[in-house]
Amino acid sequence: MSDQNNLNYHRIAQAIDYINAHFKDQPTLNELADAVHLSPFHFQRLFTDWAGVSPKKFVQFLSVEYAKRLLQEEGASMLDTALETGLSGTGRLHDLFINIEGKISKLHIVDVM
Repeated sequence: MSDQNNLNYHRIAQAIDYINAHFKDQPTLNELADAVHLSPFHFQRLFTDWAGVSPKKFVQFLSVEYAKRLLQEEGASMLDTALETGLSGTGRLHDLFINIEGKISKLHIVDVM
């Protein structure tokens, strides 16, 4: 692996560690880029090349998986789940599920009613 590829690998690994630790804060592209000392444009391109998805989509994947766990395993309410996931409310949680899952399971529909 070339020196540049090695550096890029470590930057993306560092970014993924940062995202895992801070996804509940819903970090912005600027915050993520700052964490690995890159410009937002360069970070977006580099992350997408290495991870196969944009940084935003990666945060969304982690958020929806965390939300599903809260709903299924802990029986949290939709509002509590949204707030614990770093979202502003149940509408944002709904949008996240639609965006990532493409559907809402019966579990979530029942919880809203």
